[in-house]
Amino acid sequence: MKKFIYILSAAAALMVFAGTANAQMGKREYINAGWQFNGTVGNSFVETASGYGAYIEGGYYITPMFAIGGFASFNTNNDYIPKQTYTFKDQSALTTDVDRSIYQVPFGLTMRTRFLRGPLQPYLGTKIGAEFSTQSTYMSTFVNRHDNWGFYMSPEVGLAYFPFEKTDVGFQFAVYYSFCTNKNSSYDLKGIKNLGFKLGVAF
Repeated sequence: MKKFIYILSAAAALMVFAGTANAQMGKREYINAGWQFNGTVGNSFVETASGYGAYIEGGYYITPMFAIGGFASFNTNNDYIPKQTYTFKDQSALTTDVDRSIYQVPFGLTMRTRFLRGPLQPYLGTKIGAEFSTQSTYMSTFVNRHDNWGFYMSPEVGLAYFPFEKTDVGFQFAVYYSFCTNKNSSYDLKGIKNLGFKLGVAF
């Protein structure tokens, strides 16, 4: 009798786990969205990290482990320079503090390979597309602004976690590196590199 109870208990536990896993295993599409923390690296114009960012992405698993889809995100990074005197080509001078800003909006194609199916889904991803960026300098009397476009690429490592039974709602965490070819000769900017992480909800 005890063995029978143990067998029934084990079978029930297995069915619960299988039901939770099957909710994810049977689903081919996904949507992730949330907050993004981004830091610019390798340029002298803006060298700061900032949490002014967000993202949305979605895709479809064309095989059980490989998905393709689309993405879009934005980030703003700001750098403050204390008051100092600037001399211009016409020999005029201005004493002021300065705010510098890089605004980035990449979008395009995303590809993802997951290594497990079920409540825990670690994955590797790659994003390829275009980026619109604005570099701005704010002084006391004027604003210098440059808009440009470039090619964008970003590898990332992440995890989707679905802790709730009988639902497709979960969480996503990922770290990423990105590079775009946007250039700005006024600021000696030859591409923009970023390193960051993102935290959001998964559907």
